[in-house]
Amino acid sequence: QVQLVESGGGLVQSGGSLRLSCAASGRTFSSYIMGWFRQAPGKEREFVAGIRWSGGTYYTDSVKGRFTISRDNAKNTVTLQMNSLKPEDTAVYYCAASRLRFGVPMTQDRYDYWGQGTQVTVTS
Repeated sequence: QVQLVESGGGLVQSGGSLRLSCAASGRTFSSYIMGWFRQAPGKEREFVAGIRWSGGTYYTDSVKGRFTISRDNAKNTVTLQMNSLKPEDTAVYYCAASRLRFGVPMTQDRYDYWGQGTQVTVTS
């Protein structure tokens, strides 16, 4: 069982930056694939970024070059650094953990544990 708690959301102007953190409980954190998803009002939850236990990363096209996902297995944390934010990045951001062993899954059904979400609002 893994419990995930996100922090770091907030209100920022277009072009600004935010850093989201996800703290995970459990002794097997390093074995999980970790991901960030987001859900904007009236839209489906979508994959943003993911990171394997080894550090390999994958991003959705709309955030490539602007967002960076990282993890610290010693501290059981995963971070999403978001730069050059745009109004269309406004959403509730969720941290998720997957028990899969290969690749970086990009669909919700491949993730087993979820945080409660943190709101990110980008104003123009």
